[in-house]
Amino acid sequence: MSATGSQLRVDYKPSGEGYIQSAPAWRVRRRFWLLLAATVVGGGAFEFFSLPAPNLGQSNSAVSIISRAAPAATVTSPPAPTSAQIAANSALPPLPPGAESSKLAVRRGDTLGHLFVRNDLSRADLASIMHLGGAVTQLRNIHSGEIINVVHDAGGHVLGLSMQVDDAHRLQVQQTANGYQAQVVEIPTEISVAFAHGVIENSLFDAASRAGLSDQVTMQLVHLFGWDIDFHHDIRSGDVFSILYQKIHREGQPVTDGPILAAEFTTAGKTYRIVRFTAPDGDSGYYTPDGRSVRKALLRAPVAYTRISSGFSLHRMNPVLHFIRPHYGVDYAAPMGTPIVAAGDGRIVFRGRKEGFGRCVIINNGGGYTTLYAHMSRFRSGQHAGSRVKQDQVIGYVGESGEATGPHLHYQIMVDGVPRNPRTVQLPSAAPVPAVYRPEFTRDLDVLLAQLSNSSETRIATTAAGSNTAKVVTAH
Repeated sequence: MSATGSQLRVDYKPSGEGYIQSAPAWRVRRRFWLLLAATVVGGGAFEFFSLPAPNLGQSNSAVSIISRAAPAATVTSPPAPTSAQIAANSALPPLPPGAESSKLAVRRGDTLGHLFVRNDLSRADLASIMHLGGAVTQLRNIHSGEIINVVHDAGGHVLGLSMQVDDAHRLQVQQTANGYQAQVVEIPTEISVAFAHGVIENSLFDAASRAGLSDQVTMQLVHLFGWDIDFHHDIRSGDVFSILYQKIHREGQPVTDGPILAAEFTTAGKTYRIVRFTAPDGDSGYYTPDGRSVRKALLRAPVAYTRISSGFSLHRMNPVLHFIRPHYGVDYAAPMGTPIVAAGDGRIVFRGRKEGFGRCVIINNGGGYTTLYAHMSRFRSGQHAGSRVKQDQVIGYVGESGEATGPHLHYQIMVDGVPRNPRTVQLPSAAPVPAVYRPEFTRDLDVLLAQLSNSSETRIATTAAGSNTAKVVTAH
């Protein structure tokens, strides 16, 4: 509308000795609206962004369908299609005789109207499509680099178009006997199982990269084994790992990596194994081969730290007071503002300033366990004494409030009121595999460990003798 208005606006300025006297304001406004109405009715300057979108609402299903009959302006919403219908509609139908398919590449600043004009496509068809509303409104927010596939005839009449709206869905518009119909369909997903093996020489991330693992899978590995292995201090050259994980493809193109299915990690001569198990009730978790949960009820380090600046000690020289005093926790040095998370599920019993601890939070984690977090720069908003928190939920941010010589988290674990070393205390595990699901767990465990073992043997057989090069092979 603004573009049209600027074309129709007339500036009356003096010219030489005389000038044209400007018309009264009401007459100018009347001319403006008459000209604008004429251009819109004639279809000469269509701009779909000026059209109000009907308030159709959004379907709660994964697929929404909006259809509009050609003769009338009413919009109806038929029931969502079944999975079979979705699969059948996963791509536009074959081109009819005489039809062409064009890929419209979105440039910076483009609108769909610009694309239609640039490619000699019918603007009247664009108006009809945009009047569908609902899912079609996503076409109002196209971005540079996106591709819109359009099927049309030689005269520019649009027979259908499609655009991927996210990793898993595509918007499709097709002309039918009753006008245009739009639907969002699921893009078929293909999941394969991949295997990776790595030998650490410099760092875990270097070995994982050489093994072909994405950062996403590597971080999963660190998180899952992080309950038992300190990846900041325990990793040594020669440590090895093997992983079975999912790779997700759509239409033959890799999209993302799925969860780790099974893994083993050997460090300091000890091998740790984990498997993923999804119970019949839908709950998924990671367990050791004997059915114990990998997840512990408490974290040993509830912050992403750079180093341990001070350990648990009963005879430590206080760096501020300069005399020996017990240090009943571990100091994790980290940049100012680093998020601090709850070490386990529990209830906040104290939140405020506490003597030399500065800003401090104390959580009762149940079972006789209590955790303390000190020297925060600030607390997370929305929490207070009495609030329930979940493991990994942010409760504050690293600082140096209280008696501190630099930004760090002072972290304590108390068992029945007695301070224990967070680095060595025996931590309670989360719930094991329920007894009722043990048969299913044992079956899945045998399959996954066999795949992990067979894939490792395949890697050894296909790797040159004496080579430590990591390979990725598909596990069958």
